[in-house]
Amino acid sequence: MSSRRRQVYEGKAKILYEGPEPGTLIQYFKDDATAFNAQKKGTINGKGVINNRISEHVFTRLAHIGIPTHFIRRLNMREQLVRQVEIIPIEVIVRNVAAGSLTKRLGIEEGEPLPHTLIEYCYKDDALGDPFVSEEEIACFNWASHEEMQDISSMAIRINDFMCGMFAAIGIRLIDFKIEFGRIWDGDFSRTILADEISPDGCRLWDIATGEKLDKDRFRRDLGGEEQAYQEVARRLGLLQDDNTPGEVFDMSAHRSRLRTSPKPKK
Repeated sequence: MSSRRRQVYEGKAKILYEGPEPGTLIQYFKDDATAFNAQKKGTINGKGVINNRISEHVFTRLAHIGIPTHFIRRLNMREQLVRQVEIIPIEVIVRNVAAGSLTKRLGIEEGEPLPHTLIEYCYKDDALGDPFVSEEEIACFNWASHEEMQDISSMAIRINDFMCGMFAAIGIRLIDFKIEFGRIWDGDFSRTILADEISPDGCRLWDIATGEKLDKDRFRRDLGGEEQAYQEVARRLGLLQDDNTPGEVFDMSAHRSRLRTSPKPKK
């Protein structure tokens, strides 16, 4: 990182810097880990490097199926060049299986498959704890237009369909995930595109065979093995093989011990 670059924003997991061209930003991935709206804080060694690679991979593949994204290219181990967007202040949560806050709010057993894919929305405000909001509230307070919400829900379903297949092919069950969208402007007209990141920080990923958690829930629940879990996802996606450039060598041999075994979720 250069100290001469102007920092635009710092979040819980990333820092944004001014990009080399107008309309671009440099997105830097940190090793910081937070949970429960930053009430729990820690570090997962190498998380930023792994998330940078995984997010690059997923965004590139989503672009191939026609999902517009802010991603331009990966610059180095921890940084990406992205398009500058006006972030829509809504977190979009896509759920396939009951887990996390859904189980607490509705008393559903964790691991229970949902009758159909569920899309939920949260208002992005750390001070308020990112509260759940309805589409009516989003429209009432003009956080996003009706047309933008149609685009967002349509893209969320397409992203979910694609990622369910992508992860299933490598023995991982996509339980749920969180995504964010932004606006890019062309004169008076805006376009909605996928922004932020997609990584084990914002996805729940369970091993299909064992139910093993391969995501940030290992940090949230003090399960241990966070580094190994993130690396396992990257390894299965083919991102920790012999294509590493100098300075990006990952020694998996030290991490081949089995992660702690969790009980297989009930069907």
